[in-house]
Amino acid sequence: MSEAIPSAGAAALAPTDDQSPVVEFRDVSIRFETKPVLRDISFSVQRGQTLILLGPAGCGKSVLLKLANGLLIPDSGSIRIFGQEITTMPQRDLFALRANIGMVFQESALFDSLDVEDNVAYRLHEEHVPEAEAHARVVEALKFVELEQAIKKFPPELSGGMRRRVSIARAIINNPDLILYDSPTGGLDPITSTTIIELVMKQRDVSHTTSLMVTHRLQDAFTLATHRYDPEHGMKPIPKDGPDHGIDPGTKFLMLNECHVVFQGTTEELVHSRDPWIREYLN
Repeated sequence: MSEAIPSAGAAALAPTDDQSPVVEFRDVSIRFETKPVLRDISFSVQRGQTLILLGPAGCGKSVLLKLANGLLIPDSGSIRIFGQEITTMPQRDLFALRANIGMVFQESALFDSLDVEDNVAYRLHEEHVPEAEAHARVVEALKFVELEQAIKKFPPELSGGMRRRVSIARAIINNPDLILYDSPTGGLDPITSTTIIELVMKQRDVSHTTSLMVTHRLQDAFTLATHRYDPEHGMKPIPKDGPDHGIDPGTKFLMLNECHVVFQGTTEELVHSRDPWIREYLN
């Protein structure tokens, strides 16, 4: 895969202190009408880390991503993104903050009436980026996902995997400090899913972008935790006899069930958990 990544971006809002979390939830709760969705959720994600969100369908994983992006406001609790409290942030400031966040939606969320170039450049057009610069950045982003040949195609002409790759290109167009992936391999066949996970891994290991990823596929989660992207050979297992013992130290897990966090920690802590519910879920 190409090593090219988008080089231009919006104004940096990331913390100046590398020790400060990029994402921090404190006692966050939200309900829809009378139904609790998340209760007292607390966690943090450091710069460069990948947090994988696991749990049964309907447990609030996608809601959590929308909270992190300011698309939903919690009923209580604090959410800090790039060190800024967003639960009380005015919409105009939220819009500016989102310029530093890439979002890959579960169903790609492309505009069928726009070609690939205009879909990927959508945010750049909103920011009135000059046409020549926008085109160059789109080409660069599409090269990153190895889809530059589809620049003039329309979404209905693309396969499900190609649409997901266009969605990733759109998410990275501004070189974001944070990427939110909502089930990026959902509904895809295993081979195409592996291609998408390799792109997620490439963004993690080449650009060192902080990310949160919802997935229903344990295979995808553990592939990210046990592989690295090699610019010459693509996705490769981490050597078990190396200093990291076959596990990527920057990939963590958060598990949700019945509105609550039931696990947060490392890959090794997850696979060695003795909690009966976690063991059943993993099996």
